[in-house]
Amino acid sequence: MRKLVHEEVDREIANKSVNIAIKMLKPELDQLMKGLREAVQAPVKAAGKAAVNKIHPTTGKQSVKTLIRQGQGVSSIPLADEGLKDFQKIAKKYGVDFAVVKDKEASPPVYTVFFKAKDTDAITRILQDYSAKQVKKPSVEKTSVLEKLKKFKEIVTAIPKKVAEKKKERSR
Repeated sequence: MRKLVHEEVDREIANKSVNIAIKMLKPELDQLMKGLREAVQAPVKAAGKAAVNKIHPTTGKQSVKTLIRQGQGVSSIPLADEGLKDFQKIAKKYGVDFAVVKDKEASPPVYTVFFKAKDTDAITRILQDYSAKQVKKPSVEKTSVLEKLKKFKEIVTAIPKKVAEKKKERSR
């Protein structure tokens, strides 16, 4: 009987000491859990912003819709297929936002480029650089390497080959 009383007292003391420890540590545990939640969510928030900027970028090449939503004046210029890459390089160089729309009805592809910049100097500089680059391009189309190779093959085949006649005389 005495043993049962001691076991009961030990259990009661253990329960009370555990309850006291829980009450003392609960605020610290709550703060620890809150800190862990914030630490886990911080990279997710940063990654979410990066993903949104990748889907709907606010600088550089973007959709016409996002370009117009930014609330600044938008200018446009029609470009041929071969001038598009040059314009994109120059626009990225000067940090100008732009959007490209392809005209589906035109047989040679024609693109309309919408662009905006905070200052008009950047736009004029882009147009000057682009026009200078287009003027420098040779108007005569370059012949491909394969065509040159075919010409040289024809020239080589037209040259007569040296025919060496071998005659041996028999001697007795």
